[in-house]
Amino acid sequence: MAGAGVETAVEWLVSVAPDPDACRRGWERNPRGVALLPAGRRWDVLILPGELGYPTFDVLTRLIDRPGPVLSGFGDARMGFFVAPGTVARWVGTGVRGVGQGTWIVVPHPGGASNGGVRWLIPPDGSGTLTDAALLELAMHEAAARQAENGRD
Repeated sequence: MAGAGVETAVEWLVSVAPDPDACRRGWERNPRGVALLPAGRRWDVLILPGELGYPTFDVLTRLIDRPGPVLSGFGDARMGFFVAPGTVARWVGTGVRGVGQGTWIVVPHPGGASNGGVRWLIPPDGSGTLTDAALLELAMHEAAARQAENGRD
């Protein structure tokens, strides 16, 4: 992601921070290049275990050209898909954690190199593009079905 795109993404992300300037400074000073941001205003995040998240990501990126932002973290053990605010409150399902209103998430700088912990698989573009939760659920079902088929071989 080049200069102007990174700045647009930074502006979109820090717009939810209680103190956007402090968030920007934190990104600059934090050796891991991460900030803690509140969820539930511009996005919620659905967190899938990596063993389901990566196959879901694969299906999702075949269905649409560009899903919303996607995080990977903790040695690729989990993936976070940015979805519309309010999704977590309505989500029904098991094995998926939600980060929504009243919760916070660790977010790396969109233009920085991954320095451990959390990294972008798809960084935000600043336009507000999010992954459609119904499409994400469809991709999850497809990924789970493929895993079940492969398990029977």
